[in-house]
Amino acid sequence: MSEQLINAIAEMDEEGALALTRELLAAGTAPTAILDACRSAMEVVGKRFECGEYFIPELILAGEMLKGISAEVKPYLAAGQADVKKLGKVVIGTVKGDIHDIGKDIVVFMLDVNGFEVYDLGIDVPPQVFVNKIQETRAPIVALSGFLTLSFDSMKQTVEAIRAAGLRDKVKIMVGGGTVDEQVCRYAGADAFGPDAMAAVILAKGWIGVN
Repeated sequence: MSEQLINAIAEMDEEGALALTRELLAAGTAPTAILDACRSAMEVVGKRFECGEYFIPELILAGEMLKGISAEVKPYLAAGQADVKKLGKVVIGTVKGDIHDIGKDIVVFMLDVNGFEVYDLGIDVPPQVFVNKIQETRAPIVALSGFLTLSFDSMKQTVEAIRAAGLRDKVKIMVGGGTVDEQVCRYAGADAFGPDAMAAVILAKGWIGVN
């Protein structure tokens, strides 16, 4: 049935995916197994996007499906993992001047289901808000998201604000988004570029020493 869920998500069947999620939970399927199915489905969606079979509307719908499934699964996850320690903390947001959140929301979901405590600052986030949240949470990882080219300067300004606050040597910073690449990463002064949500998870795990 997990395979059916993977197919439902990959084929953009939102109603079917939610119905299957409820069936699986009612049948006693481990919530982590459902989240594993979501990860597998998003890998399929990502590949179809890369090869031009899917476009932005499909990514938006995939993000909405993940939110719906997450809402169904989280009560079961919380009940079974109340005492499970999180791997680490991540502060994430779409930088100042950019309001795109599709990719960010998928990264938030993937980090969350992989055991990270995620602080999502939302969209159009000023540099100082990132600084304040890092100081408040002492998160060792920061993820800056952006889609528009104007976000490159905002990423750079955010990294500079983190440095000015004396926090740069205390955090690892990743950048990502539709137009972001290694060159943008270097320009912004970040530590790494994540081309997709799973890459973000791999980076985060590597930085805290988890394979």
